[in-house]
Amino acid sequence: MTRIGELFGRKRARVLSVYSTAGFPQLNSTIEVMKALEAGGADMIELGMPYSDPLADGPVIQASSTKALENGMTLAVLFEQLKDMRRSIHIPVLLMGYINPILQYGFERFCETARRVGVDGLILPDLPIYEYETEYGPILRKHGLDFVFLVTPETSAERIRKVDMLSTGFLYAVSSSSTTGKNKDIGEQEDYFQRLQQMKLRNPVLVGFGIRDRDSFDAACRHANGAIIGTAYIRAIDKATNVDAATREFLSGIVGVEAGAL
Repeated sequence: MTRIGELFGRKRARVLSVYSTAGFPQLNSTIEVMKALEAGGADMIELGMPYSDPLADGPVIQASSTKALENGMTLAVLFEQLKDMRRSIHIPVLLMGYINPILQYGFERFCETARRVGVDGLILPDLPIYEYETEYGPILRKHGLDFVFLVTPETSAERIRKVDMLSTGFLYAVSSSSTTGKNKDIGEQEDYFQRLQQMKLRNPVLVGFGIRDRDSFDAACRHANGAIIGTAYIRAIDKATNVDAATREFLSGIVGVEAGAL
């Protein structure tokens, strides 16, 4: 069983996944941030691979990617940073980004290296279903990597069932058809979340986009197995003098654990 499968096997509710940008706020912050997230109560980490044209990212995450690229982050640097991560990071880790830099790196080489350093899966919002089925899915499976598809309120039932069949790990339910970081009330999408629940999907569902505090996390968890926080966390550590302390304080407000008790 994969780490992601094991996580959902023992915890079916209130799963918290946190997005952070590799190489942000400093080039060598990556592992420090990941350690702080695990210590602070995150169940899973989505590590963003900085890209110059991030279609689904809002301004805060875009800015963090720009800063990481300016810091010197590349896929080669990222893999070097992650080579010993499993000595200290025990929760599932996914890489999230866009297909173009991976194709430049070499898709199979990327998957082989990702698995070797202990990455559990990928989220690539711009990888089409057809290309996944015909070309890239077999490579991902060969190297034992989970792959997570996204659905939105506008996704048809037919397509939701299709990507649920193809996804492994979980299904990423985007709360609105906008970029990350929009302060929309996820309660406005009650019908969408109920529709997903009624479909009795094969995969667990995590809600992302617009999850920013305890209230929005609780609201998402009423409809799904958990939620993903990104923009709010990037804001919390941007310019922080102590990333570990800032991370613990932020997460204590989400999962209800006192920062001083960690």
